[in-house]
Order: sequence, then C-alpha cells, then structure tokens
Amino acid sequence: MSDTSRLFTPFSLSALQLPHRIVMAPMTRNRAGAGNVPTALIAEHYAQRASAALIVSEATQISPQGLGYPGTPGIHSAEQVEGWRGVTRAVHERGGRIFLQLWHVGRISHPSLQPDGALPVAPSAIAPSGNAMTLEGPKPFVTPRALEEREIGEIVSQYAKAAERAREAGFDGVEVHGANGYLIEQFLTDGSNQRSDRYGGSLENRARFLLEVTRAVSAAWSPERVGVRLSPRGTFNDIKDSDRAATFGYAVDALNALGLAYLHLVDPIATGVADDSVPRLAPELRRRFSGPLIINGGFTPERAAAAIEQGEADLVAFGVPFLANPDLPARFRLGATLNTPVRATFYGGDARGYTDYPTLEQASARLPAFESSSA
Repeated sequence: MSDTSRLFTPFSLSALQLPHRIVMAPMTRNRAGAGNVPTALIAEHYAQRASAALIVSEATQISPQGLGYPGTPGIHSAEQVEGWRGVTRAVHERGGRIFLQLWHVGRISHPSLQPDGALPVAPSAIAPSGNAMTLEGPKPFVTPRALEEREIGEIVSQYAKAAERAREAGFDGVEVHGANGYLIEQFLTDGSNQRSDRYGGSLENRARFLLEVTRAVSAAWSPERVGVRLSPRGTFNDIKDSDRAATFGYAVDALNALGLAYLHLVDPIATGVADDSVPRLAPELRRRFSGPLIINGGFTPERAAAAIEQGEADLVAFGVPFLANPDLPARFRLGATLNTPVRATFYGGDARGYTDYPTLEQASARLPAFESSSA
C-alpha cells in the first residue's frame, strides 16, 4: 500500500485545529426546500460527513438575484438562516467544522429564476454559450444586463451581510466563491469583462470586485474566518481569459496581503478538464501565497499525500469521493474500497444517492444506511 500518512497529520487553520488534511469540497446537490431553505435531509447529509477535516458547504446564493439553479440554498432570509442553523448544529454535534460558500452566479442564470423575471446581471452584456438550468429544464442562456457601477457596491454589501448571517447560523467561517465562471470570476477574466470603468480593463480594475468582496466579508467577520476559492485554468460556464498566469498571479498576490484563513485552488491534475493551453498554475500560486492552501482536482489519496509532503498544498479537497463515501477519511486511512457514485442522483431528488451511501461499518454489517431518511 502506498504511504498516505501525511494526509493524517493535524493542521492549524487559523483559529481551527484540524485533525487531518482531507477537506470536503463544495458540491451543489439541488435539494433545498421551499424558499431555498436548507432542510433536515441536508443537515443529515453534512452530519454524515463530519469526519472531514473541514466541510465547505455547497454554493449558497447571497441574494435572490444570485440564484442560478433550482433547489440551491440561500443565506439571505431568516428562514434560510434557521435552516442552516440546523445543519451547523448537526455537524458540530458530530465534532465537525463547516464553512459556508458564498455565491452569486451573475450571468449563469435565466429570467425565469430571477426576481420579477429580470435579466441576469454581469460585468458586461455578454451571453455565455450553453444552457441555463431552469424549473422547466435546460434553456439557452440570455444576454445579461451589465451592472451599473452603483449596483456593484450594493452586491459587495450583500456579500458582507451574507457573511454576518452565516455567523449567526453557526458556521465556523465562509468561503468566497470566486471560481467556476460565476460573478466574481466574470469580473476577473477579460473574456467576460469588457467594462471601461474602474471595474474593467487593467488587471487592477478587473480584480477590484474580488478584493472588495473579500475585504467586506473579512470586515463582517474576521480574515481568519474567510477563505477564497479560485479556478485559475477553469473553462466551466464559458469563462475565458487571454493570460491566465498574469490574471490569477495578480489576484493571488493581492489576496495574500489580506491574512485569510486559506486560498482554495481548483486546478485539476488530469488533462481535458481545464484549459490545457497553460500548465497547472497551482505550483506557482503556492509560491505567491504565504497562507494555508487547499488544492482540488482529481487527486488520489497517494497523489494528495505527495502534494502535501512536497509543499504543493497544506490540505486537499475531495468532491465526488465524499459524495459517495460519508466516511471517506476512514476509508483512505485503511486503503478500503470506495462506494461507486450514482451520477443519476447527483442533482435534485430525495435521500437516494444523498444520505443512503453506506459507511464501512454499515456495509460490513449489511445494514441499510440511515433507514430513517431512506424510507
């Protein structure tokens, strides 16, 4: 068996003491209830995975305008705060730690999901290719409305208010979602940002929104309770940039000065799932960021342990493996077989493919997993 022991060494993440280095990555599951409120089923899902060093929640919209997919939770109403309070309580009762990922989708939405049927908003009126996921099924993306400069400050304030609500809901911190082609990355990259004001053009201007959001969220809580996620070679949601190394190097240099809890980089080790015209940027960004670094993108336990040993990262986040294996750290430690994920149940639905994946103990006892939620 390959040596994965480095994964199981403790780590101090600002104010949090983590028992090992295996993080649960944020994964949209589209199971929020009416009013985009987290339910008891969602609480059970996260509580089952509380053995993660840190859970980063599914992306959570900061406002009704930030909504881009049916069934995703929000953090902008009292009911949503109360729903999330049930989640954090369940995770903490199992000894876990959980950050809330703050999200605004920008142009990756559809009028049918927006308040009063309005157009989605973006830095510039540029439609992405592909389809929006609506309540009536996939529909082509529309051309978004370019935000007025005064509106940008209002959205920054919404991020800060969302961080305050996350604290009220009992989270251990928040992660600013600056990845995967959503609003923050739409501002950062020049393929989607063609503004001529102080939020467009130069690197400094295109990074301004990311930095304003991060500073506002940090002021609403504290920097050591705030992480930021970036996808420097990502192409999801039709995101493009003419010089990724320069763009993300500048952004990381600026973030490095803020004293954050961590930087979370999605930079896959496999080819064909990101912009392969440039090499992986995580190693260079690691050199430019002096704080804790989480990496994510198709790592095996062995490759993750090697990355930590070689100083490429401090922690490694796993997505789909955590989805199908609530006790993933134990399985990695033992070198045990993993459950097979059921892709048909990834998005939407009920407990099936969500809270009914068995732990090793349940599988060995041949008992159904979490009968109360699967009945």
